[in-house]
Amino acid sequence: MPGCRWAGCQVRRVAWVASSRSSSSRRLGSRTRSVRNSVSLASSAVRTTTPRRDRPSITSSYTTLIASVREAGLLRHRPGFYWAVFGGLVLALGGAIAGFVLLQESWFQLLIAAALGIIFTQFAFLAHEASHRQIFADGRRNDRAGRVLGTAFVGMSYQWWMTKHTKHHANPNRVGKDPDIEVDTVSFLESDAARQHGLMALVTRKQAWLFFPLLLLEGLNLHYLSVRSLLRRGPVDGRVLELSTILLRLGLYIGVIFWVLPVGMAFAFLGVQLAVFGFYMGASFAPNHVGMAIIPADSRIDFLRKQVLTSRNISGGLPMTALMGGLNYQVEHHLFPSMSRPALARARHMVIAHCTANGIPYTETNLVVAYRQVLGYLNRVGLAARDPFDCPLVNAYRRR
Repeated sequence: MPGCRWAGCQVRRVAWVASSRSSSSRRLGSRTRSVRNSVSLASSAVRTTTPRRDRPSITSSYTTLIASVREAGLLRHRPGFYWAVFGGLVLALGGAIAGFVLLQESWFQLLIAAALGIIFTQFAFLAHEASHRQIFADGRRNDRAGRVLGTAFVGMSYQWWMTKHTKHHANPNRVGKDPDIEVDTVSFLESDAARQHGLMALVTRKQAWLFFPLLLLEGLNLHYLSVRSLLRRGPVDGRVLELSTILLRLGLYIGVIFWVLPVGMAFAFLGVQLAVFGFYMGASFAPNHVGMAIIPADSRIDFLRKQVLTSRNISGGLPMTALMGGLNYQVEHHLFPSMSRPALARARHMVIAHCTANGIPYTETNLVVAYRQVLGYLNRVGLAARDPFDCPLVNAYRRR
C-alpha cells in the first residue's frame, strides 16, 4: 500500500507492520517491547485533531434557521390566498375587456392598454410563484397553473422561464453561472462592458441613463426570447403545447385589437401595453440583485451567505408586497423559494435575527434608494466600456 494519501490507509499499514513485528517478538520472547514499538509507530503516523468550537458550522446554521421557519408553520402552502388574488385579477381583466368594448375608437383606449400591461404583469408574478412551488404542495399542479398563467394569460414560455430562473436561483450573481447577469443590451460586469465596441460601447457607457427607457422595450424582448427558446434545436419540454398556446393567444389578442381599432390606434395600443408590461416587470426585478455582491466564478461560498449577500429587500409593507408580487422580500424568497407570499413578512424577522447573530450583512432599503444604488452600479460598470470615439494611436502618443 505504498503512496496511499488517506489516513485510513496509513492506519492499516501501521497495523500490518505492528502485527509482523509482534509475531517476531514472540519468537524472540520480547512481546512487551513489540507492543511498545507498535504504539510508537502508530502515534507517529496518525495525528490526532480536535474540532474547533469557536466557529459555528455554516451548514448547521442554515439547518437551524429553516427548522425554526418550518416549526413556525411558514412553509405551509396558502392556496386560498392565491385563488383570491387570481380571482381579483380575472375581475380586473374582465373590467378592462368591458372598457375596451365600450370605448371603441377612442384614444382613451390607451388607458385600457396601460391597465392590461399592469394586469399581465400581476399574472406573471403568479406564474413566477407557481414555478417555485409556492402555490400548491403538489408540483404538477404548480406546473399546470404556471403554464396557464404564464403562457395563456401572459403569452410567454413557462418552460423558458423555469429553465432560466432555476439557474439564477442556484447561483445568484455568480459570474458565468447566473443568466441574469449575462451581457444583453445592459452590461452587469465591468469585464463585459470593457469588451463592447462601436455603438454598443456608447450605449454601455450611458446605460445608467438609458436603463429606464430601455425597460420600455423589455416586454417585447421577453416575448421574443421565450418564443426563440421554443424554436431552438434540441428537446424542449412542452414545446408543442406552449407554442400552440402562444400563437392562439397572440392571434386572438392582436386580431381583436385590429378588428375594433383603426390601424394606427391599434399599433399604439399594442405599444403602450408592451411598454407598461416591460417597464413594470423590469422595474420590479432590477432592485433584487443589481448592485449587490458579485461572486467570482471560482469562489466557494455557503448557501446562506450566497443568497443573503447577493439579495436586497425593499421596505414598504403590504402595499409594496402587492406592487412587487412578493419580490420585495427577495432575501427570504431566495432562502426559502417555495414559501408562500403571505409568510415572507414573518420569515423576514427570523432571518434578520439569524443574520445578526451570525454576523452576516442583511440589506434592506426603500425603493427610491434601491433604484439609486442600481443606477450607480450600472454607471460604474458602464464607465469600463471603451469610448467608441477614442483613437488608439492618439492615446498612445498622449501617454508619452
